[in-house]
Amino acid sequence: MGFFDKLKHGLGKTKNSFDEKINNVFSVFRKVDEDLLDELEEILIMSDFGMDTSIQIINELRTKIKREKIEDEEAVKKALKDIMKEILDAEDSSLKIDTKPSVIMVIGVNGVGKTTSIGKIANNLVKSGKKVILAAADTYRAAAVEQLEVWAERSKSMIVKKEEGADPASVVYDAIAKAKSENADVLIVDTAGRLHNKKNLMDELTKINKVIEKELPDASKESLLVLDAETGQNAISQVKAFKETTNITGLVLTKLDGTAKGGVVLGIVYENHIPIKFIGVGEQIDDMQVFNSQEFLDAII
Repeated sequence: MGFFDKLKHGLGKTKNSFDEKINNVFSVFRKVDEDLLDELEEILIMSDFGMDTSIQIINELRTKIKREKIEDEEAVKKALKDIMKEILDAEDSSLKIDTKPSVIMVIGVNGVGKTTSIGKIANNLVKSGKKVILAAADTYRAAAVEQLEVWAERSKSMIVKKEEGADPASVVYDAIAKAKSENADVLIVDTAGRLHNKKNLMDELTKINKVIEKELPDASKESLLVLDAETGQNAISQVKAFKETTNITGLVLTKLDGTAKGGVVLGIVYENHIPIKFIGVGEQIDDMQVFNSQEFLDAII
């Protein structure tokens, strides 16, 4: 399967659900009017775009229809797609790894596929010619280090680890030293699956950031929050909660292949002004893809 075919296949549930609803509306309405727009707005809300995002998209669509005198179905669909692309492109989704080494901190609650995502992102970077080191700083969850070791091997990355219960900041300190000595391109830090209301875990994240700032003050840094797309609107709430306690530079959306809630991508970006950097559309190691707004929209509409 080619890159786009894999994406299209992975987003099949979202596309089938979304397209079916839109086509049903156009089979009922013969002209572009307020009733049609009301129905389209309802479809967006039902497809997990979120209330605020759906209202904004339809308001812009209404303006576009009047300005460009749009009267047919295909032109409405194209206008809808153009508006969605503007929302996604308002935030820069490119990965900032301009220094050697660069640091990618990965955060998120347990169960969203955080460690798996790290392995797949590492694989993506290694395949593009980067030398990658993984820091096993999730020292609290049983088997977290072992799980990361498996992914390090699969992705052909190096790993820095300590015993279970070790100080996560000390793991990161050692990993930075290793990255310098190995002349690595990217250091990816796995952190404990923390809930936003766990103050001690958030303090730990601050401590890790201080180590990175002290040892690599000029390095490019990304802080990626991993979200489970299957949770729909709850994913938007998670972003808002994490934003209050840590600086998030990008999002990784997993399990998009298992849900029809792909519309949440638009809601997350519009409501939080944070770009999607990677999306997971399958269980294989190369199913974590760099996010591309045009390809994403082509795959669901």
